Amino acid sequence: MDLNVTLVAAVIFAFVIAFVFSMFGQGGGSVYSPMLILLGYMTLLATSTSLVLNLITSLSAGYIFYRNKMIDYKASFLFVPGIIIGAFMGGYLSKFVDSTVLLWLFMVFLVALGARMLHTYWEKGSGAEQLPTGFSTDMHVLIVSFSFAVGIISGLLGVGGGILIVPFMVYVCEYPTKYAAGSSHLIISFSALAGILGHASSHKLDFQLMAVTGVAVLVGGNLGARFSMRFKSRVIKAGLGLLMWMLAVQILIKLVEYL
Repeated sequence: MDLNVTLVAAVIFAFVIAFVFSMFGQGGGSVYSPMLILLGYMTLLATSTSLVLNLITSLSAGYIFYRNKMIDYKASFLFVPGIIIGAFMGGYLSKFVDSTVLLWLFMVFLVALGARMLHTYWEKGSGAEQLPTGFSTDMHVLIVSFSFAVGIISGLLGVGGGILIVPFMVYVCEYPTKYAAGSSHLIISFSALAGILGHASSHKLDFQLMAVTGVAVLVGGNLGARFSMRFKSRVIKAGLGLLMWMLAVQILIKLVEYL
């Protein structure tokens, strides 16, 4: 595919992904990397660019939650040290990981993500209405360990991590869903920035690709949020879960071509 045509296609897909996902309060951060890879971009460029798009999405959406006072800063910053270290390490080490291995990781992640989104069709909230007043020492250790692992995944694959952080906060930390969603955007902004710095320290970035897709995501995300969802978001999430599996199949086909 011609380079200019590929760039235009990347902009269009980035806009559509941001528009659709933002209609029900999601960023689509786990989809940008596979989309860019399937368009023909090198894995490292796809993951580093995806982190930039995740940063834009998390800051944009996080501002909305900030205005509505739905971010718990105290809890969020418990996740920050581990996720910063993990994301930087993941971003830096991605250069040294075989691209085929990364593609296998993408496929597994997409299958798990699809299952997670399909599960939301039947899932009930935790029922928590109040913010936790504090955590035990064991819970602090668990949070740091979990955030470090999420950071590694984020830096390596260029994904946001919100799909992992939100259920952890809701079901393990017993947070109200709206606060978990708002706090996750703040946490993701740190992991995305650290991952970008990790990538920048080990390989060159494609600033043109980052700029044009970044504008597309910013515009698409804001338009999607303005339209808002007019039907049950869980139905759409289930449909997008199937889309994740379709992307996983496309990644698998790409892997088979390498054999």
